[in-house]
Amino acid sequence: MSRLPLISGRGLDDVLAWRPAGPVTVREFLADAQAVAALLPAGEGVINLCEDRYHFAVLFAACLLSGKTSLQPASHSAETLQRLALDRPGAFGVVDGAFESAGLTCIDFPDLATLPRPQVLDMPTVDADRVVAILFTSGSTGLPQPHAKTWGRLVQNGRAEAVGLGLLDRPPVLVGTVPAQHSYGFESTFLMALHGGCSFWSGKPFYPQDVVDALNAVPRPRMLVTTPYHLSALLASDLAWPALDTCLSATAPLGAELAARAEARGGAPVHEIYGSTESGQLACRRTTDGPLWQLLPGVVLEQENDTTYAREGHVEGRVPLSDIIELKDAGRFLLHGRHADLVNIAGKRSSLAYLNHQLCAIEGVEDGAFFLPDDTAEDTGGITRLTAFVVAPGLSVDVLQRALRQRIDRVFQPRPLVLVDALPRNSTGKLLRTTLQALYQERVAHGRV
Repeated sequence: MSRLPLISGRGLDDVLAWRPAGPVTVREFLADAQAVAALLPAGEGVINLCEDRYHFAVLFAACLLSGKTSLQPASHSAETLQRLALDRPGAFGVVDGAFESAGLTCIDFPDLATLPRPQVLDMPTVDADRVVAILFTSGSTGLPQPHAKTWGRLVQNGRAEAVGLGLLDRPPVLVGTVPAQHSYGFESTFLMALHGGCSFWSGKPFYPQDVVDALNAVPRPRMLVTTPYHLSALLASDLAWPALDTCLSATAPLGAELAARAEARGGAPVHEIYGSTESGQLACRRTTDGPLWQLLPGVVLEQENDTTYAREGHVEGRVPLSDIIELKDAGRFLLHGRHADLVNIAGKRSSLAYLNHQLCAIEGVEDGAFFLPDDTAEDTGGITRLTAFVVAPGLSVDVLQRALRQRIDRVFQPRPLVLVDALPRNSTGKLLRTTLQALYQERVAHGRV
């Protein structure tokens, strides 16, 4: 049985985290984790619902030290929590603020300042083969699905990302706008701190001013870990950005034009991470350098019929991917969108991602998304009809439809195109199919267009 350190490549007195009160050393973090571990009640599964990234990290480490499994739902909806409670009897949630628990048994994260801290002299180790976390898909196309992660693979994961992004020589402070429970936030704002030499900011800024304040609160080098949605909002603001050393984006395709604007504003390269909850992160690229992705160290892609599989490295097993991938040489590939995004109308094929890109490229469009409703062909006499929801203050439906006719084949023209004040994006900037279907029912199916 091999064992691996809880934190690698760091001394006990090195800085691991930054909180409003100042830096936190590895030794102080481990003391906090041991103190919290001693307070956790019986029960193997701990649903980590902490919003503060430092609280999340301490609770995760406390689970490692006490033999418990960290359950990390990306969605905190009542449906998700109720399903977790049914599927995992005895599991309990830990929260650090006001929270609608939907009947889930929850305890409050303790006040760390009041806890007796044990003396930390050595780095704890964890069995490499032990399942220490269960991550859940975001539910973009259905109910969130669980995926078990072993400690050994998570250690490899954090190291591989830092190597792939070239961060080992000058590890930055990670400032994330994405929740730590989500696989992207977990890997890129936490695992890279444990095993990639980085440190992290405790908060989860959302609005542009919050992001600027968080970046100003930490020293350089610093890396913003974010999404295209948050980047767009930040660029739309008139705020002055603190100097960045690098920026990382995921959860949705990042357009080259948006990446170039972000690089000009932040003065640093903008990279993307590609992966999934099922596989973990797999590849990265600098968006402005072109469309090719480079696999992270140790990861292998192979194709069988129309499916691409990921294996080796930090990937748990052999994982089928949901995307259309064209393999190139030297561990590189092109990404052509998701299988589920493909739309076939009157014999012509496109992808929702491509259509969304064309829609959002229209001047004056702030946000937008195409949507294929359930049973649309049955409702329209066998003809598939796309809907589009658009945030475009000052533009009319007719103007937008004319602009789209210049960009896309007319068979993909949305019928209807619906103007909305905002799209129902979640905390990672994603649009879930369930929320889009609800918006469709409210605005289209009930005749409110």
